[in-house]
Amino acid sequence: MDRLEKQLAFALEIDKIKNVYRQTHLSNNGRNENDAEHSWHMALMAYLLKEYSNEKVDISRVILMCLVHDIVEIDAGDTYVYDTENLKTQKEREERAKERIFSILPEDQKEDFISLFDEFEAYQTPESKFAHAMDNLQPLMLNDSNNGLDWKLHDIKAEQVYVRQSKTALGSQKLFNKTDEILKNNIKKGNLK
Repeated sequence: MDRLEKQLAFALEIDKIKNVYRQTHLSNNGRNENDAEHSWHMALMAYLLKEYSNEKVDISRVILMCLVHDIVEIDAGDTYVYDTENLKTQKEREERAKERIFSILPEDQKEDFISLFDEFEAYQTPESKFAHAMDNLQPLMLNDSNNGLDWKLHDIKAEQVYVRQSKTALGSQKLFNKTDEILKNNIKKGNLK
């Protein structure tokens, strides 16, 4: 295939992300959101909230990470953050998916996408830390809007949510402070045990 055909084949392949549904429900007791909606929401939030990053970030790189980070779930499926059994195989499943899906692209673009994905996963750069803050905050906001629906459905405890959300502070202390406020409010309301 020539370059354009490979790019178009990839563009069509990633359409499948719209059929990967997450445990998180849309705001105000909507249906489960899909990965495309999650990624789009995160990307816009990153641009909107960039002033709260702990460090100066290349916001275009953060946005791309937000858009790319879950593409592997087309093959690997969404692994619920509190599903300890599926978390054991998540990395292996995502590595296989990363290779297959990004190999559809021309080699230079494959390397770019893999680099973005790997940077996000490594959690080392200011951009990846801020992108992860969005990945933590976005479902938390939806859960808050649903009176803790997803936490209740899965019998999730406050300590579990705090473990995940504590990493938000690596990307944005200000957003972690807001997260803490949201969590305390949900504990007080009985949405989190």
